[in-house]
Amino acid sequence: MKIHPTAIIHPEAKIGNDVEIGPFSVIGEKVEIADGNVIKNSVTITGYTAIGDQNVFHPYTVIGSEPQDFKYHGEQTKLTIGNKNIFRECITVNTGTVKGGGETIIGDNNFFMACSHIAHDCIIKDHVLLANGVLLGGHVKVEKFSKLMGYAAIQPFVTIGQYSYVGGLTRIVQDVPPYMIVEGNPAKVRQVNIVGLERAGFSQELICAIKDAFRQLFRSEILDRNKILAELENQRRLLPEIKVLIEFFKDIDKGKSGRHRESLRPLEAEMRKS
Repeated sequence: MKIHPTAIIHPEAKIGNDVEIGPFSVIGEKVEIADGNVIKNSVTITGYTAIGDQNVFHPYTVIGSEPQDFKYHGEQTKLTIGNKNIFRECITVNTGTVKGGGETIIGDNNFFMACSHIAHDCIIKDHVLLANGVLLGGHVKVEKFSKLMGYAAIQPFVTIGQYSYVGGLTRIVQDVPPYMIVEGNPAKVRQVNIVGLERAGFSQELICAIKDAFRQLFRSEILDRNKILAELENQRRLLPEIKVLIEFFKDIDKGKSGRHRESLRPLEAEMRKS
């Protein structure tokens, strides 16, 4: 381990092998850091935070701080971070709330650019990009290979579908479908994220199938979305990726205001009564 003498590490913190901790960084009592992490200068890691292998934390990041939520009253909630994530300067990541599941979860191989915020109870899968200044409200779920551009603001309980692209300065108040480009204020589905899908190795046949589904869902004269979903589902050859798209829209209908995860709110309400 390479630990700068000005770093403050609680004696009960668990630090793995080959960890670098830079000047003026602070590591709290309940923190667990696995192998090969690089913690640069002036980083704060606190709370019940568990960190996997080979992550990099740049200056002035605050990881595992208390949730900014009126429901929080000092309960033991946590933050779990996977492997090989990059946290650039001035990022804030909060722990969960009891009534929101008790845990904020970050997967592997994600890149979080400067000044982005990940609120309580968020779930971020793998290979996600948050550009500078992206704000995730509480309970937001971001699926794999999604890209959110600078200063996009995501309302609580929104789901960002896999392989989607959210344009810069976009205000998102409803779930973002997989494979699509969404941008504007108000946000709208503009087109299929063709460049992103090509870079991810999707075949042209598969991209064409997604484009056809897009035309049926967003450019058709049929106004009954359930009818469109039924037609897509009854295709002779239903591709797994199209099935993901169909299920995504079905899930939205289980929630409220275009957000599937709004279905979690009744659970919170019941817990508040108990």
